[in-house]
Amino acid sequence: MRQFNALLKQPELIALNAHTKDAQVAQKIWGLIAPDNLAKFSHASSIKNKQLNLYAHNNAVAAKIKLLIPSLLIQLEKQGCEVTSIQVKVQVKSSPQPKSKTIKKLSSKAGNELNQLAEKLSGTALGDALARLATKAN
Repeated sequence: MRQFNALLKQPELIALNAHTKDAQVAQKIWGLIAPDNLAKFSHASSIKNKQLNLYAHNNAVAAKIKLLIPSLLIQLEKQGCEVTSIQVKVQVKSSPQPKSKTIKKLSSKAGNELNQLAEKLSGTALGDALARLATKAN
């Protein structure tokens, strides 16, 4: 237990903890004043030197926030925050990797039935398509 407590007292972790608390305070304030449609697509990182630093998920959200800066500053003043400016940066969220499509194979029974139907319809476009589909069976 002593080793763990000693680890928590390292300067790097103390600084990280302080930064995290600052970010949480900034996010709480941003959550109070931000319009709902913008709050979902942005987040606050810190308040330093009377400046609220925001990150928007895309350019459109950043532009909208920049248009609202004067009214947001008034709302911050009403909340009792000493913020005189708002800086907005774009931080694009990475999108999740698309799921790979699973290739479904026909059973051998289905392949045999498609072959029989293709033979009955041979010489037609549908018969040829069924024959090609039947070749993809297990």
